[in-house]
Amino acid sequence: MALDRDLLEAVRELDAHDLRRLLILTQAQLESDGVFNSAKRPKVRLRSQMVKCGKPSCGACPHGPYWYAVWWEDGVRRTRYVGRLLTEA
Repeated sequence: MALDRDLLEAVRELDAHDLRRLLILTQAQLESDGVFNSAKRPKVRLRSQMVKCGKPSCGACPHGPYWYAVWWEDGVRRTRYVGRLLTEA
C-alpha cells in the first residue's frame, strides 16, 4: 500500500521534536507487532540521485534529485525510493 501524499506532506512539515516522537511511536508499534527489533536495526542512509527518464525527446534530463534510503539487511544491500521529500543540503 502506498502512503498517502497528504500524510507524506504532513511528515515533511514536522519539526525535529515531533519527528522523534513519531519515530518512537512507530518503533513501539512495530516491536509490539513482532516485525521490528531495535537491537538489530540497520543503519539507514539517505542518498540523492539524478535520474534519466529515457525519453529520446527529453531535453531536461537528468531529473531530480530523487532520494533513496539505503541499508544492508542479511548481507544484501537494500534500497527504497523515498521521493522528492528532502531538499539538497
